[in-house]
Amino acid sequence: MIELLASSFLAKIIAISVLFVVSILSLPWLVAKLPEDYFVGNQRQQSEWKRRYPLMSILVTLGKNLLGYVLIAGGILMLFLPGQGVLTIVVGILLIDYPGKYKLEKKLAKTPAIFKGLNWLRAKANTPPLK
Repeated sequence: MIELLASSFLAKIIAISVLFVVSILSLPWLVAKLPEDYFVGNQRQQSEWKRRYPLMSILVTLGKNLLGYVLIAGGILMLFLPGQGVLTIVVGILLIDYPGKYKLEKKLAKTPAIFKGLNWLRAKANTPPLK
């Protein structure tokens, strides 16, 4: 019984470690990939490739949502562990798709601390700041 608990605990530690590493490594890349005018306008336009390749669009959306949920889970853990928990959660929220997402994104990005953090990551990647 003790061995089972120990192996279960070890599996949880490994899972948390993987989430932590994925979050830390993907966060700067994801923020740098945002267009600088991402938060300009009242609604986002659908991209041309989504219209051309609907099956690929579905697969990319599934992968993007999965990565977003991983980042949210990792960010929640980072609230208690070392790391940029709030910023990681925000990036996870930016990735997943749900109704009202764009309004929430704009509201979160207007928070001075988050906006400063996003632009700090973009400066590290040599990309222009968000507008």
